[in-house]
Amino acid sequence: MAAARTAVRGLSTDELSSIRDGLAAGRKPKVVFTAAAGQIEGQTGQVVELTDPDVSDEFVVVRFGRDELPFSPTDLAVAPRGAGRAAAPAKTTAAKATAAKAPPVAEPPPGPALLPPAAPVPAPREETKVTTSTVEESTEAPRPAKRAAKTARPKGPAGLTVTLAYADGEWTVAAAQGTKSLAKPYVIRPAEALKMVALVDVPGVHEAVEQIMSSERAEAESQAEKLRAELAEIEARLAELRDVG
Repeated sequence: MAAARTAVRGLSTDELSSIRDGLAAGRKPKVVFTAAAGQIEGQTGQVVELTDPDVSDEFVVVRFGRDELPFSPTDLAVAPRGAGRAAAPAKTTAAKATAAKAPPVAEPPPGPALLPPAAPVPAPREETKVTTSTVEESTEAPRPAKRAAKTARPKGPAGLTVTLAYADGEWTVAAAQGTKSLAKPYVIRPAEALKMVALVDVPGVHEAVEQIMSSERAEAESQAEKLRAELAEIEARLAELRDVG
């Protein structure tokens, strides 16, 4: 306790200079926490670093247990020789001190045994008389008429589906009745496809078919021009061979 009371004044400038020299020499000077440090008053630690005092007032980094925390010089004092490390963390010491200072809870003096509360007396029930009368029906209630049986409709033939499709430059037609296939997809000419599409009065379908036909026409013309060029080249080659012969 004498060491703790002496440490209230904090570290002086000379002591800080001595600690700085000790750190430079590879030592870790021991310090003791003053009353300004709070619950850890009287515990000891080791100074591991001095940071810039212009940045923060807490520039003395102390290793206490497994933690390294910054403190102000007023929180510390040079530890007397032979001072040991902290025996327990601050939270445990504070908890023990609080438990020691807490006054015991006084138990209430024993008094006479309390009698169980009297059971409430139920209020008298009011009797309600219900008079029932029996009404005899002279006639029986009419029974609901039976619903007329539904007439079974004759089952018609299965639906017929005809599909006109275009894929990979070819028009195909397929037919099916219900789940039975009547005609597998077979290729038809574009002119026949146009006749079938003309029967469908849907503008969107006509526009789609026109685009397909225009694309097919352009591709056919391109192939024809290419074949004409190849044929002209072959004709010229043949003429040269005839002149040589």
